[in-house]
Amino acid sequence: MSYDRTVELTGSFEEAVKAVRQALADQGFGVLTEIDLSATLRARLDHVMEPYLILGACNPPLAREALAADPSVGLLLPCNVVVRADGERVVVQAIDPGTMVTLTGVEAMAPVAAEATRRLDAALASLTGQDTRPPQQDA
Repeated sequence: MSYDRTVELTGSFEEAVKAVRQALADQGFGVLTEIDLSATLRARLDHVMEPYLILGACNPPLAREALAADPSVGLLLPCNVVVRADGERVVVQAIDPGTMVTLTGVEAMAPVAAEATRRLDAALASLTGQDTRPPQQDA
């Protein structure tokens, strides 16, 4: 099972971060946390790497529904969205909310995960117009 939704962008890292924030907001997500992983590794380990930002995105109504279905699902919240430089391109990846259902085994989570997936896919697709869904496996 693929656990991510991914798009690739051209342009600067800073432009991509701004566009991702707007795309998430357009789908009802706020950014609750922000981790500049490249700055952290540079400061703590003197390790230099390309820009790598982790955004903790939350859609409050969906978070409330998920917590009602399983209070322990907070371990999997917020939905992480990664913006990272990769050479001349910028990669944007979002966690597949379906992993909440897979990891918890709580079927009541399925409609919440489906709606979160729809919204995250719409946000990512608005950045490039490309489909972010993983290819279907033949049964």
